[in-house]
Amino acid sequence: MHSRYSDTVTVPAVFHLFKFVYIFVSSKGVHGNGIHHVSVNGSLYPAKAKSRRQRWEVKPSEMSNNTLNPIRAIVDGMKLTPNPDKPMIALSIGDPTVFGNLPTDDAVLQAMKDAIDSQKYNGYAPSVGYLKSRQVVANFFSCPEASLEAEDVILTSGCSQAIDLAISVLCNPGDNILVPCPGFSLYKTLAVSMGIKVKLYNLLPEKSWEVDLQHMESLIDERTSCLIVTNPSNPCGSVFSKEHLQKILKVASKHCVPILADEIYSDMVFPGCSCPSMASLSSDVPILSCGGLAKRWLVPGWRMGWILIHDRNDIFGYDIRQGLVKLSQRILGACSIVQGALESILNNTPQCFYNNTISFLKSNSEICFNELSTVPGLNPVMPSGAMYLMVGIDMDHFPDFKNDVDFTEQLVTEQSVFCLPASAFEYPNFFRIVVTVPEEMMVEACGRIREFCQCHYRPRSRDSNDLDQ
Repeated sequence: MHSRYSDTVTVPAVFHLFKFVYIFVSSKGVHGNGIHHVSVNGSLYPAKAKSRRQRWEVKPSEMSNNTLNPIRAIVDGMKLTPNPDKPMIALSIGDPTVFGNLPTDDAVLQAMKDAIDSQKYNGYAPSVGYLKSRQVVANFFSCPEASLEAEDVILTSGCSQAIDLAISVLCNPGDNILVPCPGFSLYKTLAVSMGIKVKLYNLLPEKSWEVDLQHMESLIDERTSCLIVTNPSNPCGSVFSKEHLQKILKVASKHCVPILADEIYSDMVFPGCSCPSMASLSSDVPILSCGGLAKRWLVPGWRMGWILIHDRNDIFGYDIRQGLVKLSQRILGACSIVQGALESILNNTPQCFYNNTISFLKSNSEICFNELSTVPGLNPVMPSGAMYLMVGIDMDHFPDFKNDVDFTEQLVTEQSVFCLPASAFEYPNFFRIVVTVPEEMMVEACGRIREFCQCHYRPRSRDSNDLDQ
């Protein structure tokens, strides 16, 4: 077999090299890494430590014990038995590909096919991604207010890994992070597993889920290492205005707290709304912006995400950047084939594809909002982007149920419609609807929800009010 090294290193040379290493190591006795070795019959073996264990006792790590996904914790505990007379409609899954009605664009598929056929991307890529692919992402998201270069981009295995790396590089055990409530459950799952405390700041449904700025600021202390801002929002479907984002930045600037901007739904906003990136509005607050292909390009299974490092005043500096590089080396990074397709995906996907997706999501959101707005006891909040709509439940009118989990569980039993109870997002007495289902399915689901509510709705008792008086 031909060796890739055969032109430069001979077999005898390799033998003498190993002989030299052996003599060197034996003479040192203890390596710099603290591992003891002894020479036995001319070979090297680790010194055997004395065993203290008398029996098998293999326990899970503290990290694994501390890892809990609130959605799974709630959903797995629900008794979900659909009505056999009605086909199941799942409005709970944040995957736009589930029903097959929202395929990605042909240009996106062709980019992947070309990358595969080239056979240039079958090997390992650098842990932070190919330089060319990072430059492509930098070019795509760069703007005059927040320019980017290749070294400002870390490619990751989906946006979830980007969030993981961002939290990991900014926070130590004992620190705390500020997380929106309601908010994406992964933030808490990751933070708590690392010994990081989560402080929930309120979003206000009566103000289209804007941040309660006073409440958010009251949570900041000397151990606050990161403020997470999700815009557009999962689970709310809200889109913050430029003015509101500037108010959030003002709080972060005042207290010198960096921002993790979860912008996976960037540009998935309905007509009439704008969604500037946080970095484009920041003059001093350093920002790690997390995004990816999953939602806007409708390919969540391709696992391509990124971190955009915005640090115009060099506050993160070399250390944070190097920390992200080191953390990225814990695994082998983003899919190399998708990296090879990135340039074509970002540059050749037609605008009509994005427009059609947004048009569908807006139409479905309006259908859902209009239908449920007239259902007694329900209070939907109209979204402005992303793929979600939150619905408030006036539990006083539904005495048959203890809470939103009980309500949504019985909705499955009677109507075969599954909406995610918002307790999974730390926000009880709401439920979240995913608006990516086919239109006729959305209409059917809303009709069933109406029927369910009409069956269980009870007006407030005037008699009880009179007695209270």
